[in-house]
Amino acid sequence: MTVKPTKQQLEWQELEMGMFIHFGMNTFTNREWGDGNEDPRWFNPTNFDAHQWISVAKEAGFRYVVLTAKHHDGFCLWQTRYTEHSVKNSPWQGGKGDVVREVAKACEELGVKFGFYLSPWDRHERSYGTPDYDRYFKNQLTELLTDYGEVVEVWFDGAYGGPPGKEHKYDWRSYYEVVRKLQPNALIAICGPDIRWVGNEEGVAPETNWSVQDATTFHTCLGMTGKVWYPAECDVSIRPGWFWHAHEDEKVKSLEHLIDIYFKSVGRNSVLLLNVPPNNKGLISEPDIQRLREWRKVLDKTFAVNFALNKPAKASSVRPDTKPSNAVDGKKATYWAPSESAKEAWIEINLQQPTTFNVSMVQEHIAEGQRVERYRVEAFDGHDWKIVARGTTIGYKKLDGFETVTATKVRLVIESSLATPLIQALGLYRLEV
Repeated sequence: MTVKPTKQQLEWQELEMGMFIHFGMNTFTNREWGDGNEDPRWFNPTNFDAHQWISVAKEAGFRYVVLTAKHHDGFCLWQTRYTEHSVKNSPWQGGKGDVVREVAKACEELGVKFGFYLSPWDRHERSYGTPDYDRYFKNQLTELLTDYGEVVEVWFDGAYGGPPGKEHKYDWRSYYEVVRKLQPNALIAICGPDIRWVGNEEGVAPETNWSVQDATTFHTCLGMTGKVWYPAECDVSIRPGWFWHAHEDEKVKSLEHLIDIYFKSVGRNSVLLLNVPPNNKGLISEPDIQRLREWRKVLDKTFAVNFALNKPAKASSVRPDTKPSNAVDGKKATYWAPSESAKEAWIEINLQQPTTFNVSMVQEHIAEGQRVERYRVEAFDGHDWKIVARGTTIGYKKLDGFETVTATKVRLVIESSLATPLIQALGLYRLEV
Protein backbone atom coordinates (compact mmCIF):
# COMPACT_ATOMS: atom_id res chain seq x y z
CA MET A 1 0.00 0.00 0.00
CA THR A 2 1.40 3.37 -1.04
CA VAL A 3 1.98 5.79 1.84
CA LYS A 4 0.54 9.22 1.05
CA PRO A 5 0.46 12.62 2.77
CA THR A 6 -2.65 13.89 4.48
CA LYS A 7 -4.37 16.90 2.96
CA GLN A 8 -2.79 19.07 5.68
CA GLN A 9 0.71 17.65 5.08
CA LEU A 10 0.41 18.27 1.34
CA GLU A 11 -0.79 21.85 1.85
CA TRP A 12 2.06 22.44 4.32
CA GLN A 13 4.67 21.12 1.85
CA GLU A 14 3.33 23.50 -0.79
CA LEU A 15 3.99 26.45 1.54
CA GLU A 16 7.72 25.73 0.93
CA MET A 17 9.07 28.37 3.36
CA GLY A 18 8.29 29.59 6.84
CA MET A 19 9.92 32.17 9.09
CA PHE A 20 10.99 31.09 12.57
CA ILE A 21 10.76 33.94 15.09
CA HIS A 22 12.93 33.48 18.18
CA PHE A 23 11.95 36.25 20.56
CA GLY A 24 11.73 36.31 24.35
CA MET A 25 13.70 36.84 27.50
CA ASN A 26 16.96 35.78 25.79
CA THR A 27 16.57 38.79 23.48
CA PHE A 28 17.18 41.01 26.52
CA THR A 29 19.78 38.93 28.37
CA ASN A 30 22.05 38.30 25.37
CA ARG A 31 21.76 34.54 25.90
CA GLU A 32 20.65 31.55 23.84
CA TRP A 33 19.33 29.44 26.72
CA GLY A 34 17.98 31.16 29.81
CA ASP A 35 18.00 29.44 33.20
CA GLY A 36 14.44 30.31 34.24
CA ASN A 37 15.46 32.78 36.93
CA GLU A 38 15.14 35.90 34.79
CA ASP A 39 13.19 38.86 36.11
CA PRO A 40 10.08 39.51 33.95
CA ARG A 41 10.81 43.23 34.30
CA TRP A 42 13.74 42.77 31.92
CA PHE A 43 11.35 42.15 29.03
CA ASN A 44 10.53 45.54 27.49
CA PRO A 45 10.55 45.88 23.66
CA THR A 46 9.81 49.61 23.52
CA ASN A 47 9.19 49.76 19.73
CA PHE A 48 7.48 46.39 19.36
CA ASP A 49 5.76 46.01 15.98
CA ALA A 50 4.44 42.57 15.03
CA HIS A 51 3.07 44.03 11.79
CA GLN A 52 6.64 44.87 10.76
CA TRP A 53 7.73 41.29 11.43
CA ILE A 54 5.01 39.74 9.33
CA SER A 55 5.38 42.35 6.57
CA VAL A 56 9.05 41.40 6.34
CA ALA A 57 8.10 37.71 6.29
CA LYS A 58 5.56 38.17 3.52
CA GLU A 59 7.86 40.33 1.40
CA ALA A 60 10.57 37.66 1.64
CA GLY A 61 8.18 34.93 0.49
CA PHE A 62 7.50 33.15 3.79
CA ARG A 63 3.99 31.72 3.85
CA TYR A 64 3.88 30.85 7.54
CA VAL A 65 5.63 31.82 10.77
CA VAL A 66 6.48 29.90 13.93
CA LEU A 67 6.81 32.09 17.04
CA THR A 68 8.60 30.99 20.21
CA ALA A 69 5.68 31.42 22.59
CA LYS A 70 7.76 29.86 25.38
CA HIS A 71 11.44 28.92 25.22
CA HIS A 72 13.38 26.76 27.70
CA ASP A 73 13.47 29.52 30.33
CA GLY A 74 9.70 29.15 30.73
CA PHE A 75 8.94 32.85 30.12
CA CYS A 76 5.59 33.09 28.33
CA LEU A 77 4.89 35.68 25.63
CA TRP A 78 1.13 35.62 26.22
CA GLN A 79 -1.27 36.42 29.05
CA THR A 80 -1.24 32.91 30.48
CA ARG A 81 -3.30 32.08 33.55
CA TYR A 82 -0.91 29.36 34.71
CA THR A 83 2.33 31.13 35.65
CA GLU A 84 3.51 34.56 36.76
CA HIS A 85 6.63 34.15 34.63
CA SER A 86 5.19 35.97 31.64
CA VAL A 87 4.65 39.27 29.88
CA LYS A 88 1.90 40.15 32.37
CA ASN A 89 4.60 40.96 34.92
CA SER A 90 6.77 42.96 32.53
CA PRO A 91 6.72 46.74 32.03
CA TRP A 92 5.90 46.26 28.35
CA GLN A 93 2.49 47.77 27.59
CA GLY A 94 1.92 48.07 31.34
CA GLY A 95 1.82 44.31 31.73
CA LYS A 96 -1.18 44.09 29.38
CA GLY A 97 0.75 43.16 26.24
CA ASP A 98 0.45 39.85 24.40
CA VAL A 99 3.11 39.04 21.80
CA VAL A 100 1.31 35.93 20.61
CA ARG A 101 -1.92 37.83 20.03
CA GLU A 102 -0.26 40.63 18.10
CA VAL A 103 1.68 38.23 15.90
CA ALA A 104 -1.39 36.08 15.22
CA LYS A 105 -3.40 39.21 14.39
CA ALA A 106 -0.72 40.50 12.00
CA CYS A 107 -0.61 37.09 10.31
CA GLU A 108 -4.37 37.14 9.78
CA GLU A 109 -4.30 40.69 8.40
CA LEU A 110 -1.46 39.98 5.97
CA GLY A 111 -2.45 36.48 4.87
CA VAL A 112 0.45 34.61 6.47
CA LYS A 113 -0.27 31.39 8.37
CA PHE A 114 0.47 31.33 12.09
CA GLY A 115 2.24 28.67 14.13
CA PHE A 116 3.93 28.54 17.50
CA TYR A 117 6.82 26.87 19.30
CA LEU A 118 6.20 25.71 22.86
CA SER A 119 9.23 24.28 24.64
CA PRO A 120 8.45 21.08 26.57
CA TRP A 121 11.59 21.63 28.66
CA ASP A 122 10.82 24.37 31.19
CA ARG A 123 13.57 25.56 33.53
CA HIS A 124 11.28 27.84 35.55
CA GLU A 125 8.21 25.71 36.24
CA ARG A 126 8.62 23.86 39.55
CA SER A 127 6.28 21.05 38.54
CA TYR A 128 8.66 20.00 35.76
CA GLY A 129 9.56 16.35 36.29
CA THR A 130 6.28 15.51 38.06
CA PRO A 131 2.86 14.40 36.72
CA ASP A 132 1.58 17.90 37.48
CA TYR A 133 3.75 19.26 34.68
CA ASP A 134 1.73 17.40 32.03
CA ARG A 135 -1.38 19.19 33.26
CA TYR A 136 0.48 22.51 33.27
CA PHE A 137 1.77 21.98 29.75
CA LYS A 138 -1.65 20.96 28.41
CA ASN A 139 -3.20 24.01 30.03
CA GLN A 140 -0.72 26.20 28.17
CA LEU A 141 -1.38 24.33 24.94
CA THR A 142 -5.10 24.83 25.39
CA GLU A 143 -4.69 28.59 25.78
CA LEU A 144 -2.58 28.87 22.65
CA LEU A 145 -4.86 26.63 20.61
CA THR A 146 -8.11 28.33 21.55
CA ASP A 147 -7.38 32.05 21.93
CA TYR A 148 -5.33 32.95 18.85
CA GLY A 149 -7.18 31.81 15.74
CA GLU A 150 -6.18 29.15 13.26
CA VAL A 151 -2.82 27.46 13.87
CA VAL A 152 -0.90 25.77 11.05
CA GLU A 153 1.95 24.21 13.03
CA VAL A 154 2.75 23.36 16.65
CA TRP A 155 6.52 23.00 17.19
CA PHE A 156 7.70 20.83 20.10
CA ASP A 157 11.46 21.13 20.64
CA GLY A 158 13.31 18.04 21.85
CA ALA A 159 16.14 20.01 23.50
CA TYR A 160 17.15 19.29 27.08
CA GLY A 161 20.22 20.54 28.90
CA GLY A 162 19.42 19.82 32.51
CA PRO A 163 20.89 17.21 34.86
CA PRO A 164 21.06 13.67 33.39
CA GLY A 165 18.07 11.55 34.33
CA LYS A 166 15.97 14.54 35.39
CA GLU A 167 14.20 15.07 32.08
CA HIS A 168 10.42 14.95 32.33
CA LYS A 169 8.77 11.88 30.80
CA TYR A 170 6.44 13.76 28.50
CA ASP A 171 2.96 12.37 27.95
CA TRP A 172 3.15 12.98 24.21
CA ARG A 173 -0.06 11.18 23.38
CA SER A 174 -2.10 13.42 25.67
CA TYR A 175 -0.43 16.51 24.19
CA TYR A 176 -1.31 15.38 20.68
CA GLU A 177 -4.90 14.73 21.72
CA VAL A 178 -5.22 18.35 22.86
CA VAL A 179 -3.93 19.60 19.50
CA ARG A 180 -6.12 17.26 17.45
CA LYS A 181 -9.22 18.20 19.43
CA LEU A 182 -8.73 21.97 19.37
CA GLN A 183 -6.94 22.49 16.04
CA PRO A 184 -7.51 19.35 13.91
CA ASN A 185 -5.79 20.92 10.89
CA ALA A 186 -2.62 21.91 12.77
CA LEU A 187 0.48 19.82 12.12
CA ILE A 188 2.60 18.71 15.06
CA ALA A 189 6.31 19.11 14.31
CA ILE A 190 9.67 17.76 15.48
CA CYS A 191 8.59 15.88 18.64
CA GLY A 192 5.39 15.04 16.84
CA PRO A 193 3.88 12.67 14.26
CA ASP A 194 3.36 15.03 11.30
CA ILE A 195 6.67 16.77 10.51
CA ARG A 196 10.16 15.55 11.35
CA TRP A 197 13.34 17.48 12.13
CA VAL A 198 15.79 17.20 9.25
CA GLY A 199 18.58 16.33 11.71
CA ASN A 200 20.75 19.47 11.71
CA GLU A 201 20.47 23.21 12.23
CA GLU A 202 22.19 24.14 8.96
CA GLY A 203 19.04 24.20 6.83
CA VAL A 204 20.33 21.33 4.71
CA ALA A 205 18.41 18.19 3.78
CA PRO A 206 20.26 15.09 2.59
CA GLU A 207 20.57 14.47 -1.14
CA THR A 208 18.47 11.32 -0.70
CA ASN A 209 15.41 12.46 1.21
CA TRP A 210 12.39 10.22 1.56
CA SER A 211 9.19 11.61 3.06
CA VAL A 212 8.19 8.02 3.81
CA GLN A 213 9.87 6.96 7.06
CA ASP A 214 9.67 4.22 9.66
CA ALA A 215 7.23 5.04 12.44
CA THR A 216 8.87 6.62 15.51
CA THR A 217 7.87 6.70 19.18
CA PHE A 218 5.85 9.81 18.30
CA HIS A 219 3.76 7.59 16.01
CA THR A 220 3.59 4.38 18.02
CA CYS A 221 2.11 6.22 21.01
CA LEU A 222 -0.82 6.90 18.67
CA GLY A 223 -0.97 3.31 17.42
CA MET A 224 0.75 4.11 14.11
CA THR A 225 3.23 1.46 12.97
CA GLY A 226 5.18 0.49 9.85
CA LYS A 227 5.81 3.19 7.25
CA VAL A 228 4.39 6.70 7.67
CA TRP A 229 4.42 9.97 5.72
CA TYR A 230 6.84 12.10 7.75
CA PRO A 231 8.26 15.02 5.71
CA ALA A 232 11.28 17.03 6.81
CA GLU A 233 11.49 20.63 7.95
CA CYS A 234 14.89 22.35 7.73
CA ASP A 235 15.42 24.91 10.50
CA VAL A 236 18.32 27.34 10.38
CA SER A 237 18.99 30.89 11.57
CA ILE A 238 19.92 33.83 9.38
CA ARG A 239 22.45 34.67 12.13
CA PRO A 240 24.90 32.53 14.09
CA GLY A 241 22.52 32.48 17.07
CA TRP A 242 18.80 31.81 17.29
CA PHE A 243 18.07 34.93 19.34
CA TRP A 244 19.13 38.46 18.41
CA HIS A 245 22.51 39.65 19.66
CA ALA A 246 23.84 43.10 18.78
CA HIS A 247 27.32 41.78 18.01
CA GLU A 248 25.87 39.53 15.29
CA ASP A 249 24.50 42.40 13.20
CA GLU A 250 27.58 42.00 11.00
CA LYS A 251 27.25 38.22 10.83
CA VAL A 252 24.03 37.80 8.87
CA LYS A 253 24.41 34.94 6.38
CA SER A 254 25.62 35.94 2.93
CA LEU A 255 23.35 36.03 -0.10
CA GLU A 256 25.20 33.08 -1.61
CA HIS A 257 24.79 31.07 1.59
CA LEU A 258 21.03 31.70 1.69
CA ILE A 259 20.65 30.67 -1.95
CA ASP A 260 22.58 27.48 -1.22
CA ILE A 261 20.29 26.80 1.76
CA TYR A 262 17.21 27.26 -0.44
CA PHE A 263 18.48 24.75 -2.98
CA LYS A 264 19.41 22.25 -0.26
CA SER A 265 16.13 22.51 1.64
CA VAL A 266 13.17 23.42 -0.59
CA GLY A 267 15.17 21.98 -3.48
CA ARG A 268 15.63 18.66 -1.66
CA ASN A 269 12.04 17.74 -0.84
CA SER A 270 11.88 19.71 2.42
CA VAL A 271 10.33 22.85 3.82
CA LEU A 272 12.65 25.66 4.92
CA LEU A 273 12.08 27.31 8.32
CA LEU A 274 14.48 30.27 8.40
CA ASN A 275 14.86 32.02 11.74
CA VAL A 276 14.89 35.84 11.65
CA PRO A 277 15.08 37.09 15.28
CA PRO A 278 13.67 40.52 16.22
CA ASN A 279 15.91 42.79 18.28
CA ASN A 280 15.46 44.13 21.82
CA LYS A 281 13.44 47.08 20.53
CA GLY A 282 10.92 44.64 19.13
CA LEU A 283 11.82 45.10 15.45
CA ILE A 284 13.55 43.00 12.82
CA SER A 285 16.93 44.64 12.24
CA GLU A 286 17.94 46.34 9.01
CA PRO A 287 20.84 43.97 8.13
CA ASP A 288 18.41 41.03 8.17
CA ILE A 289 15.78 42.90 6.14
CA GLN A 290 18.25 43.95 3.47
CA ARG A 291 19.66 40.44 3.09
CA LEU A 292 16.19 38.96 2.81
CA ARG A 293 15.32 41.47 0.09
CA GLU A 294 18.45 40.59 -1.87
CA TRP A 295 17.64 36.90 -1.52
CA ARG A 296 14.03 37.32 -2.61
CA LYS A 297 15.11 39.37 -5.63
CA VAL A 298 17.44 36.60 -6.85
CA LEU A 299 14.85 33.87 -6.30
CA ASP A 300 12.15 35.86 -8.07
CA LYS A 301 14.41 36.57 -11.03
CA THR A 302 15.60 32.97 -11.25
CA PHE A 303 12.18 31.35 -11.22
CA ALA A 304 10.28 34.02 -13.16
CA VAL A 305 10.81 32.22 -16.48
CA ASN A 306 10.50 28.47 -16.93
CA PHE A 307 12.09 27.70 -20.30
CA ALA A 308 10.27 24.36 -20.47
CA LEU A 309 6.78 25.73 -19.84
CA ASN A 310 4.29 24.64 -22.53
CA LYS A 311 7.02 23.39 -24.83
CA PRO A 312 6.41 20.25 -26.96
CA ALA A 313 6.99 17.05 -25.00
CA LYS A 314 7.28 13.35 -25.84
CA ALA A 315 8.01 10.30 -23.73
CA SER A 316 9.25 6.72 -23.86
CA SER A 317 5.72 5.56 -23.05
CA VAL A 318 2.53 7.02 -21.65
CA ARG A 319 -0.06 5.68 -19.26
CA PRO A 320 -3.40 6.21 -21.04
CA ASP A 321 -4.83 8.62 -18.46
CA THR A 322 -1.83 10.97 -18.72
CA LYS A 323 0.23 12.71 -21.41
CA PRO A 324 3.79 14.09 -21.63
CA SER A 325 2.60 17.69 -21.93
CA ASN A 326 1.17 17.44 -18.41
CA ALA A 327 4.70 17.79 -17.03
CA VAL A 328 5.15 21.23 -18.60
CA ASP A 329 1.64 22.69 -18.37
CA GLY A 330 2.25 24.48 -15.05
CA LYS A 331 -0.68 22.74 -13.33
CA LYS A 332 -0.19 20.87 -10.07
CA ALA A 333 -3.17 18.59 -10.64
CA THR A 334 -1.72 16.95 -13.77
CA TYR A 335 1.27 14.68 -14.36
CA TRP A 336 2.94 12.36 -16.85
CA ALA A 337 3.30 8.66 -16.10
CA PRO A 338 4.88 6.00 -18.32
CA SER A 339 3.02 2.77 -19.04
CA GLU A 340 2.78 0.39 -16.08
CA SER A 341 4.93 -2.24 -17.85
CA ALA A 342 7.72 0.16 -18.90
CA LYS A 343 11.24 -0.95 -17.95
CA GLU A 344 12.70 2.45 -18.63
CA ALA A 345 11.12 5.87 -18.63
CA TRP A 346 12.06 9.21 -20.07
CA ILE A 347 10.38 12.44 -21.02
CA GLU A 348 11.88 14.82 -23.57
CA ILE A 349 11.19 18.54 -23.93
CA ASN A 350 11.81 20.31 -27.22
CA LEU A 351 12.91 23.84 -26.36
CA GLN A 352 12.49 24.83 -30.05
CA GLN A 353 15.56 27.05 -30.02
CA PRO A 354 18.97 27.15 -28.31
CA THR A 355 18.26 27.93 -24.67
CA THR A 356 20.72 28.74 -21.91
CA PHE A 357 20.06 27.52 -18.36
CA ASN A 358 21.80 26.11 -15.27
CA VAL A 359 18.98 24.87 -13.02
CA SER A 360 16.54 22.02 -13.44
CA MET A 361 13.45 21.39 -11.34
CA VAL A 362 11.54 18.13 -11.11
CA GLN A 363 8.42 17.49 -9.05
CA GLU A 364 6.61 14.26 -8.33
CA HIS A 365 2.85 14.16 -7.83
CA ILE A 366 3.27 13.41 -4.14
CA ALA A 367 -0.46 13.39 -3.45
CA GLU A 368 -0.07 9.78 -4.66
CA GLY A 369 3.17 9.15 -2.77
CA GLN A 370 6.90 9.42 -3.41
CA ARG A 371 8.38 6.94 -5.89
CA VAL A 372 11.54 7.92 -7.77
CA GLU A 373 14.81 6.41 -6.48
CA ARG A 374 17.26 7.60 -9.14
CA TYR A 375 17.21 9.89 -12.19
CA ARG A 376 19.38 11.94 -14.50
CA VAL A 377 18.90 15.09 -16.60
CA GLU A 378 20.38 15.27 -20.09
CA ALA A 379 20.77 18.21 -22.46
CA PHE A 380 21.06 18.02 -26.28
CA ASP A 381 23.31 20.70 -27.72
CA GLY A 382 22.50 19.95 -31.37
CA HIS A 383 25.11 17.19 -31.65
CA ASP A 384 25.19 15.09 -28.49
CA TRP A 385 23.22 14.30 -25.34
CA LYS A 386 25.18 15.25 -22.22
CA ILE A 387 24.33 14.48 -18.61
CA VAL A 388 24.05 17.75 -16.66
CA ALA A 389 22.63 16.42 -13.39
CA ARG A 390 22.12 13.18 -11.50
CA GLY A 391 20.00 12.61 -8.43
CA THR A 392 18.33 10.06 -6.23
CA THR A 393 15.00 11.05 -4.65
CA ILE A 394 12.74 13.78 -6.04
CA GLY A 395 9.59 14.05 -3.93
CA TYR A 396 7.76 17.37 -3.79
CA LYS A 397 10.56 19.32 -5.47
CA LYS A 398 14.13 18.64 -6.56
CA LEU A 399 16.37 21.47 -7.75
CA ASP A 400 19.70 20.73 -9.41
CA GLY A 401 22.21 23.43 -10.22
CA PHE A 402 24.97 22.80 -12.77
CA GLU A 403 27.38 24.52 -15.14
CA THR A 404 25.51 26.77 -17.56
CA VAL A 405 24.58 24.94 -20.76
CA THR A 406 22.89 25.87 -24.02
CA ALA A 407 20.61 23.20 -25.44
CA THR A 408 17.69 22.68 -27.82
CA LYS A 409 16.25 19.64 -26.03
CA VAL A 410 16.23 18.31 -22.47
CA ARG A 411 15.46 14.82 -21.27
CA LEU A 412 14.57 13.55 -17.81
CA VAL A 413 15.47 9.86 -17.47
CA ILE A 414 13.99 7.88 -14.57
CA GLU A 415 16.57 5.19 -13.83
CA SER A 416 14.85 3.56 -10.86
CA SER A 417 11.48 3.92 -9.16
CA LEU A 418 9.58 2.05 -6.45
CA ALA A 419 6.41 2.22 -8.55
CA THR A 420 5.26 3.94 -11.73
CA PRO A 421 6.74 7.46 -11.54
CA LEU A 422 4.29 10.35 -11.61
CA ILE A 423 6.09 13.46 -12.87
CA GLN A 424 4.08 16.56 -12.11
CA ALA A 425 6.55 19.15 -13.36
CA LEU A 426 9.81 19.59 -15.23
CA GLY A 427 11.28 23.08 -15.26
CA LEU A 428 14.44 24.78 -16.50
CA TYR A 429 15.77 28.08 -15.18
CA ARG A 430 18.79 30.35 -15.11
CA LEU A 431 20.35 31.44 -11.83
CA GLU A 432 22.48 34.58 -11.80
CA VAL A 433 23.82 36.05 -8.55
